[in-house]
This record gives sequence, structure tokens and C-alpha cells, in this order.
Amino acid sequence: MTDPDPRVLVVMGVSGSGKSTLAATVAEQLGWDLAEGDDMHPAANVAKMQAGTPLTDDDRWPWLDVVATWIRAHLDAGTPGVVTCSALKRSYRDVLRAPGVVFVHVAGDTGLIAERMAARSGHFMPTSLLASQLAALEPPQPDEPHLTVAAERTPHEEAAAVVARLGLQSVS
Repeated sequence: MTDPDPRVLVVMGVSGSGKSTLAATVAEQLGWDLAEGDDMHPAANVAKMQAGTPLTDDDRWPWLDVVATWIRAHLDAGTPGVVTCSALKRSYRDVLRAPGVVFVHVAGDTGLIAERMAARSGHFMPTSLLASQLAALEPPQPDEPHLTVAAERTPHEEAAAVVARLGLQSVS
């Protein structure tokens, strides 16, 4: 199920799935605003994850509120945008959901995602937290406006699939 008039895309999935790369590629192709949800985490959350400690729901609610505020501001202004957010649980997506919001779930093989996490540098999320993210993941259900793309594809293939499946117009 997708929204007939998507105005904000929330690119979601576990850490290392390729959310940031896909979101940047889609935003560039569409000429839409882009926000990195990881940059919205409070310092305490980042420190906790850097230490290898999974976030709790209580840690996530204030962060989700910041992401939701970005989404609402874009919807209210009529400015289309793309934002990354793990949005692992339905209850998290419920905070972000609004008319005009579509979740783009980047799903892939655990081995591939672990390889990607191990290969990247400068990111606060250690590979050791992948198992906790996978355990928390509740993929979007048919009643949630979403589409799923394969992490195994190139970012340009994924982005083209998102643009085509949502019937959006690329500017590039």
C-alpha cells in the first residue's frame, strides 16, 4: 500500500542497510529536501550506541519526536522531503505517520548488511548492534503506506525503483 500523493519519504531499515545512500540518491533525483535522521539523535543516544548498548524505547521517543517535527514541518509547508530513520517498530512509525508520508523499507540479507557495517568508517553504530536491530525490526504491514526495496541492488537501481513505483517525477 502506498499513499497516492507522497510528499515525504521515510527511508527506513536496520543500520547498514543503505538508508542514507538511498535517501540521498532519491532526494537528488527528485530535487527534494534531505535530512539524516542519525543527525537528529541526542548526544546521549549516540554515546550509548558508540558504547555498543542498544537504545531502549525510552531513548528513542524524543528522537522520533524530532524526526516527526521535521516531517510535519515539510508537510505543513508543502515542501517534499526525504528523511532517514530506522523506524524499526510499528509504534515508531505511528509517531511519524501522516497523510503524505510513505515508508521506504530497505531490506536485505543479514550477511550483506553486516559486511557494509564493518566496512564503513566514522559511523557511531557498531556491527555488534545489528542483532538487536534485527530483533526489534517489525517490517511494515499491508495497511501502512510503504514499499520495500532490496538492499542488494545498487543505490541507483533502488532509487529508480522508488521513483517509478511511486509515480514520481525525476528532475535529474
